[in-house]
Amino acid sequence: MSTATVTVLVVDDDTQLVRALRINLTAHGYHVLTAHDGTTALKVAADTKPDIVVLDLGLPDIDGTDVITGLRGWTTIPIIVLSARTDSGDKVQALDTGADDYVTKPFGMDELLARLRAAIRRATTTTDTGQPTLHTASFTVDLTTKKVHRNDTEVHLTPTEWNLLEVLVRNRDRLVTQQQLLHEVWGPAYSTEIHYLHVYLAQLRRKLEPEPSHPKHLITEPGIGYRLQT
Repeated sequence: MSTATVTVLVVDDDTQLVRALRINLTAHGYHVLTAHDGTTALKVAADTKPDIVVLDLGLPDIDGTDVITGLRGWTTIPIIVLSARTDSGDKVQALDTGADDYVTKPFGMDELLARLRAAIRRATTTTDTGQPTLHTASFTVDLTTKKVHRNDTEVHLTPTEWNLLEVLVRNRDRLVTQQQLLHEVWGPAYSTEIHYLHVYLAQLRRKLEPEPSHPKHLITEPGIGYRLQT
C-alpha cells in the first residue's frame, strides 16, 4: 500500500499540532483527515473508514481510551496514541485497550513517520497468512516450521523461548505489553512475574542479536513491554 492510498485520521485538540501534522503527513503522500474531539473522531472514523488513526488521549469531551474502545468495537485498523502522558500506567492502559503503539509528546516527525509505516505494514501484510517467514538483518524466523536461523545456521530455542519469540513475531513492529506476553506465554496466573521476561529476553538476545547488550531487534520499552523491530 503506497502512502498515496493511505488515509490517516489525526485526533487532537491542539490546533497548531494538527495543522503541523496535516502539512507533514500530506507532504509525505498521506491523505489526512482531522478531528478535535473524541465524539467527532468516532463519527469521522465510522463515515470514512480511515486506514490508521493517530490519537491524543487528552481530549476535551471524552478520554482517548474511550475512543480506542469505541473504534475497537468495529475495526482493527492501527491506532497510534500520541500523548503528553508519560506515566507507564497510561501507556499500558492505552495498549491494553487496543492501541497498537504509543508515541510520547514532544516527538520527532521522523519517529512518528516510522511508527506509521510499521503499523501500516503490519496491517497490510499479516504474518499468519501472507508472510509465515520473518526476515531481519540478523536472523530469520519461520512460523510454519518453527525454526530460527542466524547466519544460515539453525538456532536452538527452548519451548518457552520459542513461544515468547512467536508472540513478538506475530506482533512485529508493534509494542506488546509485559502483561500480554506473560498471559500468552505463561498463562493468566503469571501476570506479575515480570522477571521471567527479563530472563528470557536476555536469552533470546544472546542467541539472536549481533550485540546482545545493544539490541537492534528485540527492543525494550521500559516499564511497558517489548517490540520486535524488523
